[in-house]
Amino acid sequence: MRAATRGSALARWQTAHVADLLSRGGSIVDEVIVSTVGDRDTSTPIHAMGGKGVFVKEVQAAVLDGRADIAVHSGKDLPAETPDGLVLAAVPARADVRDALIGIAWDDLPTGAYVATGSVRRRAQLAWHRPDLRFSELRGNIATRLEKLVDFDAIVMAAAAIDRLGIERDDVDRLDAELIVPQVAQGALAIECRADDHATIEVLAAIEDAPTRRAVDAERAFLQELGGDCDLPAGAHAVLIPGAADDIELVAILAALDGRVLIRERRLGSDPEALGRAVARHLLDDAGGTDLLADAR
Repeated sequence: MRAATRGSALARWQTAHVADLLSRGGSIVDEVIVSTVGDRDTSTPIHAMGGKGVFVKEVQAAVLDGRADIAVHSGKDLPAETPDGLVLAAVPARADVRDALIGIAWDDLPTGAYVATGSVRRRAQLAWHRPDLRFSELRGNIATRLEKLVDFDAIVMAAAAIDRLGIERDDVDRLDAELIVPQVAQGALAIECRADDHATIEVLAAIEDAPTRRAVDAERAFLQELGGDCDLPAGAHAVLIPGAADDIELVAILAALDGRVLIRERRLGSDPEALGRAVARHLLDDAGGTDLLADAR
């Protein structure tokens, strides 16, 4: 089985992890390294390049044109709309969903601290809680971003990336998902294949984690209802309720780019897609999200 992946250390770790999961069922996986526009342009802010999709489109194309059989993505990089001809065939068990502040603890950030992040979602929520903070763009692979920490009081990245690369530091503060609501599907891996490749779909089904899939489906439905690639900072975090076989709790936010306005909704539901869409519609129609979008455009 040929797996299309980006060439970064994190992307290759993720592909190796998927390969290990598949090997338990007898599959052998070979990497097909693909360069994406997000990899080639490391200076332009991600939101200015089009946001979601800049790290996945070329990887998806490798599957569609037959160079690879599957595509392995970070779930948070995947647009809500799956391209024609592909299917999201498997979502393995999720890692830590939280964002991590590196360099200093959240409670110790001084007034006017300088924080670097390439995510408008992170920036808006941090600014909502701490309007005094100053921000800078941050691009590059994990090692490059860590090297840039010397120029700032703190940087922010996904906790899952730190864990997957085995990075051990004593200045990592994992931010509670209630404080900074994560990106849709953060901490999850997403594996796509051709929609008509029934043999591969069957193989991939063996590494699906049902609870993670339900949570990710709810979050992705939220993003899709917002408009696929919402122009505003948006985050969503779904968890399955312990002791309730079908209940999912979804917390989602939508914010102005400068963080001065932030709206939030929390709901329970049993149908992931219906829950995600209902939360998005509430934020858009009842909580002022449509006006936020209009102002952003």
